[in-house]
Amino acid sequence: MFDSPYDFFSLVIAIVAFIFARKALNQVAVLRTRLDAIEAPAAASAAVPPPLPAFDAPIAPSASDKVRIETTEAESPPVQPTAAPQSTPEMPLAPPLGQPRPGFEERIGTRWVVWVGGLTLALGGFFMVRYSIEAGLLGPGVRTLLGGAFALALLAAGEWTRRKESVSAIEALPIANIPAILTAAGTAVAFATVYAAYALYDFLVPATAFILLGMVALGTLAAALLHGPALAGLGIAAAFVTPILVSSDEPDFWALYLYLAVVTAAAFGLARIRLWRWLAVTTIVFALLWTFPCLECGPSMVAPHTFHVIAGFILAALLVVCGFMFGPPAAAGQIEPISSGSLAAYLAGATLIVLSSAHADAAVIVFALLVAGALFVAWRADAAAGAIAAASLLVFAVFAEWAVRGNPDMLVLPGGPLPGIGPAATDSSVTLHLISAAIFAVGFGAAGFLAQGRSASAIIPVVWSAAAVFTPLALLVALYARIVHLDQSIPFAILAVLLAAAYAVATEILTKREDRTGMQAAIALYATGTLAALALALTFALEKGWLTIALALMSAGTAWISLQRPIPFLRSLAAILAGIVVLRIADDPRIVGDAVGTTPIFNWLLWGYGIPAASFWVASIFLRRGGDDAPLRIVEAAAILFTVLLAFMEIRHAVNNGDVYRQSAGLTEIALQVCVTLAMAIGLERLRLRTGSIVHNASAILLTVFAGLAAVFGLMVLETPMLWPIDVGGVVINLLLLGYAIPAVLALLLSYAVAGRRPAEYANTIAAGALILALTYVTFEIRRIYHGPIMAAGPTSDAEQYTYSIAWLMFGVVLLAIGILFNSQRARLASAAVIALTILKAFLIDMSTLTGVYRALSFMCLGLVLVAIGWLYQRILFRRQAAPPPVAASEAS
Repeated sequence: MFDSPYDFFSLVIAIVAFIFARKALNQVAVLRTRLDAIEAPAAASAAVPPPLPAFDAPIAPSASDKVRIETTEAESPPVQPTAAPQSTPEMPLAPPLGQPRPGFEERIGTRWVVWVGGLTLALGGFFMVRYSIEAGLLGPGVRTLLGGAFALALLAAGEWTRRKESVSAIEALPIANIPAILTAAGTAVAFATVYAAYALYDFLVPATAFILLGMVALGTLAAALLHGPALAGLGIAAAFVTPILVSSDEPDFWALYLYLAVVTAAAFGLARIRLWRWLAVTTIVFALLWTFPCLECGPSMVAPHTFHVIAGFILAALLVVCGFMFGPPAAAGQIEPISSGSLAAYLAGATLIVLSSAHADAAVIVFALLVAGALFVAWRADAAAGAIAAASLLVFAVFAEWAVRGNPDMLVLPGGPLPGIGPAATDSSVTLHLISAAIFAVGFGAAGFLAQGRSASAIIPVVWSAAAVFTPLALLVALYARIVHLDQSIPFAILAVLLAAAYAVATEILTKREDRTGMQAAIALYATGTLAALALALTFALEKGWLTIALALMSAGTAWISLQRPIPFLRSLAAILAGIVVLRIADDPRIVGDAVGTTPIFNWLLWGYGIPAASFWVASIFLRRGGDDAPLRIVEAAAILFTVLLAFMEIRHAVNNGDVYRQSAGLTEIALQVCVTLAMAIGLERLRLRTGSIVHNASAILLTVFAGLAAVFGLMVLETPMLWPIDVGGVVINLLLLGYAIPAVLALLLSYAVAGRRPAEYANTIAAGALILALTYVTFEIRRIYHGPIMAAGPTSDAEQYTYSIAWLMFGVVLLAIGILFNSQRARLASAAVIALTILKAFLIDMSTLTGVYRALSFMCLGLVLVAIGWLYQRILFRRQAAPPPVAASEAS
């Protein structure tokens, strides 16, 4: 756009001259107004002089001026107050209250242009250096000198405009701080110049570069103290972006991280002095982001990466953490998010270095040192206690990734190297991880126990105790998975027992201490850790399936502890453990894979589902004593789920000879599932009346619906022996009894269980299903008598059709007798439905298909039964329902 740099500088000089001219005009107007106010005739005592603009401090009149004014007022006669002059010179007054905010155009012209201008100046300096490098216009020395001169010019312009109070001092627009923006641009260019002189041209040795960068950082700090947050924001952002704009084909990571350390120190120092929390957070984010692009260089560059996180961690501990060393003051017993988050951020950076370097020894050692530093800082300052939880989780993440990585050449069993692996199995990495794990477990455990009673806060001891319990357990699990591959290991079981004993001792000691804030929660956590360690010991010593059992037992134990120590977290923990067990069976429903066995009932399914189901039922009883809440409902749902799955999996296992993954299901399996489902629905209907649990209520409905769908689509369609060649077995003891008679009885019992407690339609629907199943059983049993075990083949004879009619009629009569005997209207209505169906069969089927004597007998029997039914209704039911005759008056007397 400009033909030469002189055109650009001419334009800048013209703009600056216009600014100065405008300022001079404003000052002349102000002085003229003040002079008129002094020389004008004295006004009345009530008159108030017009307000003056707030550019500088008000110009106070001298002593002689005061004497002259007082003498004039004494000699002159009193003057009646007159109206104020109508015409006064224009003055840039502050907007009064209630005045509308500046419009869009005003914001652009007075604020945004200034910000963009400052950013453009900084970018102009960066791009000029980059262009000169690419075009080869000037030598490295000249480019460096020009960059330094441009930075000094910007800094001088910022300071000069601040002292002279240029246009940026418009009181209504304090955000458009031109001196601060010019100074920010100058500091950014200064950072870029020094960094380029060191990293690109090797003009500076590391010591000199460190000193110069420190001077620029201190200069930025000092300037930001004068110019405010505008300089801090733009200067720090430009400083972190500088390595991207001024780059090299062969980057020097030591120079980069040294530069970032100086910038971070300046930013943290400024944030500490001015208490700018946002600046500390921004610096931490930028510093952590600079870790990611450098991780691609591999394990060979571990040293500079670790220097970056170590320097940032130390600076954050010294200047950011409240209540520690030079950090801001902190309230006792409170966790401060930025203090904890700053340490956690650099711990996360160290974790990334460990993972990206494939667990290099130096990276692991630095990570361990930073974790120890986090514990030390949190021990001295409660504000950083949140970093304890972050450190615990990151330690587990490092070891879990190491366990998942699972390189076979690094595996070591407790009894020695694996056969055939070779000498690489005992390399230093495994040894380092084992030593580090022991140090972490002892460090977190001891610090968490000793921290109890040191703080008056309730949350601080809980955080320490949670880390003390979780970290050793998590490390033990990770090492077990990495070294033993989740197989049996007596040495690991012994370690788990020792850990359980340590937690038990801690629980006992804390129980005997004086009760303080947070002590009960800590005791509950240590007691839970004892149960968890014992569960792990059982898992390590036995087969894989015992892990599911151990977690379920731990859920019940945690629920029991919640009764002894009513801590809300324990109820949630019991629910979390139940959820983990559910996820565990989702991964492998057979619990132990192919080792489930082929013995019906007494196989691994009984232990893998039965013991967790019983544990969850016990846990729900314990939790219910503490109230009905979400954790209780989760545990109740898990108890019902495992009970149902136990029944279904055992049925599939028994019917399919141990193959629970068989794609199809037969009549036997569906019949058993329907019977078990109806029985469990009856039990839940009874149970919900006592507990009032919404889980029991919903589960009873869901099981009833499942049983109905399985009966309709499974028993009546997909696996019905009338349609498919299914061998039903013997004459009486057969699949028909299991698939239709027993479900009919169970459905009838279920209908009575819900009668009067649920809507009448719900109970009547279940009763209708029982009637259909019972009538189907009667029909299929007759079919079995005439056709043998395979009922789907062969024609239907007249004798068979006649037998159907007689059997249906007798079934209706039996229902009527039951209804009369027990005065059950439902049984009588069922009888009416069956007899009506028999009548329809007689007129629609028997009349057309039966011949000879069978047709006559069918209609004769039907007629006699109908007459007998009418007689029963008239003579028995009507007489029972009739009102007693009135008593005569004479008999009454």
